[in-house]
Amino acid sequence: MKPTPEPEHDEELDNLILNEVQLLLSEKRTSLSTLRTGIAMLALPLTVMSVLIATSRFYDALKVMNLLIPLIALIAGLVVLAVWLIFAAMRRLYRYDRHILALKRKHSKLAEFLD
Repeated sequence: MKPTPEPEHDEELDNLILNEVQLLLSEKRTSLSTLRTGIAMLALPLTVMSVLIATSRFYDALKVMNLLIPLIALIAGLVVLAVWLIFAAMRRLYRYDRHILALKRKHSKLAEFLD
């Protein structure tokens, strides 16, 4: 015969699992903030390039090349950083979702709260 688990022990285990899910959800919220930051950082270089293209008739590119090269390098760096932030956030989001899904499958009580 299996001994029945003590109610106090069962409650502690439930609290531990709920705390773990809360931690995962807060980490997921942080990843969403990182994703939002990456998208915003991606918009800035696109805006700067649009302004440069729209105002290109007012300047000669060869005369201001010493300013354009560092600016384009900075824009390229921002694009790389933004893309990296977006992909890193998406990867973490998928990992947290898989972990939460595994907890939901393992502990049926969680399915009531998470959907």
